[in-house]
Amino acid sequence: MNALKNRVQLIGHLGNKPEIIYLDSGKKLAKFSIATNETYKNSEGQKVTDTQWHNIVAWNKTAEIIENYLDKGSEIMIEGKLTSRSYETNQGEKRYVTEVVCNELLMLGNK
Repeated sequence: MNALKNRVQLIGHLGNKPEIIYLDSGKKLAKFSIATNETYKNSEGQKVTDTQWHNIVAWNKTAEIIENYLDKGSEIMIEGKLTSRSYETNQGEKRYVTEVVCNELLMLGNK
């Protein structure tokens, strides 16, 4: 059961071209967001699509695959874990970020 405690699976489309960052340590980081859609009918019977955006980060080999094969609009499935962190802006405001750290991905198709 430990493997199920913090596990996220999402299928969606990339919102932008992934941002690739090369760290001084030699590690590679890919940052991007994906949109997931849920469709339902409201009380008037009209079809409504609810889009949620998810921030994703991937490291090393996974980041390399993302850099070489994915672009804005690509449909993917990702699996990873949910993480939260905080930082302070230059104006002294505390900000909070929730991200999915991707450790596996499946490319489902082109745009």
